[in-house]
Amino acid sequence: MTIQLHCFGESGNSYKAALALQLSGLDWEPVFVDFFNGATRSPEFRTGINDMGEAPVMVDGDIKLSQSGVIQQYVSDKSGKFAGESAEKYEVLRWVLWDNHKLSSMAGMTRFLINFLPEQHRNPDVIAFSQGRLKAAYTVLDAHLKGRDWIVGNGVTNADLSCCGYLYYPEPFGFDRTDWPHIDAWLTRLSEQPGWKHPYDLMPGRPSDRGL
Repeated sequence: MTIQLHCFGESGNSYKAALALQLSGLDWEPVFVDFFNGATRSPEFRTGINDMGEAPVMVDGDIKLSQSGVIQQYVSDKSGKFAGESAEKYEVLRWVLWDNHKLSSMAGMTRFLINFLPEQHRNPDVIAFSQGRLKAAYTVLDAHLKGRDWIVGNGVTNADLSCCGYLYYPEPFGFDRTDWPHIDAWLTRLSEQPGWKHPYDLMPGRPSDRGL
């Protein structure tokens, strides 16, 4: 049975789950969530797909899961990939949780505030604060990747698939790969993996947003 991932191209959290599925070799397909027209706030979505009103949501037969890190773990359990070697699994989890709290949460919000929120509602002080927090996170990740190909161990894990979630997007939010050479090299290595696709090529989304 084909796994379905309810997602949309502009969502970095959706990309984390979609990329895990894509690189795992499991049979899957994206199901478009029209987030910008209020799909996740609709009664139909909240009662039938996810009562939290969020994407991504993975459906595999009778199993329905939300939250990208949970979906990544499910993919690992089913495919045998990306969880890390035995004791490494805790280090992988540490980086997934760090990303969710320190990196992706701030990157997603900052990118939304700069690019998708109506201009009259954009608060430059909030944006500057968020970008400061992001700079601290980039510093941690870039230093960790010095002398390493991957965040944990000798191959791609959920740590990589989580931390990269927002870093391939073209919209400006204060991240320039050339400022962070070890992150830049790591993102290049990851994009060279067989089956890798850019988020806007991997998931459906609003075409008008992709020229930003």
